[in-house]
Amino acid sequence: MAMLPIDDRAKRPPPTGWAPFALGFRPFFLAAGLYAVLMMALWLLVLGGVIIPGELLPLVWHGHEMVFGFAVSVIAGFLLTAAQNWTGLRTPSGRPLAALFLLWLAGRLGFLIPGLPAGLVALVDLAFLPALAIVLAWPILQAKQLHNYPFPILLLALAAANALVHADALHWTSGTARPGLHLGVYVVIMMITAMGGRVIPSFTDNKLHTRARRWKIIEWLVPAATLLALIAALVAPASPATALLAAVAAAAHAIRLAGWYTPKFWSVPLLWILHLGYAWIPLGFALLALSAAGWNAAAGSALHAFTAGAIGALTLGMMARVSLGHTGRQLEPLPIMTLAFVAINLAALARVALPLLFPAAYTQGMAVAGLVWIAAFGLFVAVYAPMLLRPRVDGKPG
Repeated sequence: MAMLPIDDRAKRPPPTGWAPFALGFRPFFLAAGLYAVLMMALWLLVLGGVIIPGELLPLVWHGHEMVFGFAVSVIAGFLLTAAQNWTGLRTPSGRPLAALFLLWLAGRLGFLIPGLPAGLVALVDLAFLPALAIVLAWPILQAKQLHNYPFPILLLALAAANALVHADALHWTSGTARPGLHLGVYVVIMMITAMGGRVIPSFTDNKLHTRARRWKIIEWLVPAATLLALIAALVAPASPATALLAAVAAAAHAIRLAGWYTPKFWSVPLLWILHLGYAWIPLGFALLALSAAGWNAAAGSALHAFTAGAIGALTLGMMARVSLGHTGRQLEPLPIMTLAFVAINLAALARVALPLLFPAAYTQGMAVAGLVWIAAFGLFVAVYAPMLLRPRVDGKPG
């Protein structure tokens, strides 16, 4: 009786060497983790009185780099990796990916190296998002995936938001930096709304063998109410219309999230971090509604529910999950990452709640939130850097 062949791959040791540019998630996720730590550390120094040189005011610089530096890096890594899965077509790797990453990095260094011409800094920084949009659009157009067309368009909207900030810094316009930053945050929230609706219930159902509830009217209402509420917040932040639309968006997101709920996910850190991250969106809209209705103190907390909360928690959760799956590992993070997931939500809670409850301790609250944020992303870098720099453990490309 002939013996069955044995798969030689089972005997092979894990691949060795380096693979930092094998697929988009690798350089951009690692850079996002490092940059999240660096930017928050620098911001805490600014709050302590250290002056950061550059054309942007300190508060604008902080917001700009957290959105167009940190968040955009995560978005780039995720979309470049996801587009290859969606379309079955290769996205940049090797030298083309390295060139794209260096363009992002050059934009960041422009803000950190004193003495560079402001126009040059703006030109380099503004080049990245259109380049990313073109790179992402190519496989999506080739595959004729109509449902993915919005993502390159949203990247161009982010580029427009970035242009508003730089135009103000260059004195070409007046007062456009703040709406530019808010527009940037809101575009990222639109991306999260679209992608979260796809992956969070899907990941939950696949892992727990459950069936998330989806209501057609809610799935239609969520993006429509989100878009209208965010446009209203840009045009008339303190108005009854904004209060009403934000309240509708908060309710729609909350109902959507409730449909995905199962108590089973609390035993799976890679799931509850995504659900908790998404929960910051309805909370952000609720605070936005209260701000528009006249509670002025809620405005900053609403913005940071979106940024420190939704963007912070969901980027950390998605980077942790995608990095495991695309390096050939089981979707089981090291136990210490549970601490990181707890920490990022505590950081967001401190940033959102402390200014409302203890306004006199604003500076201390910001320091607490910043240090816990640094701990969360510091843990991510410590755990995931070796995975992101080394080849897949199963020997596959990517």
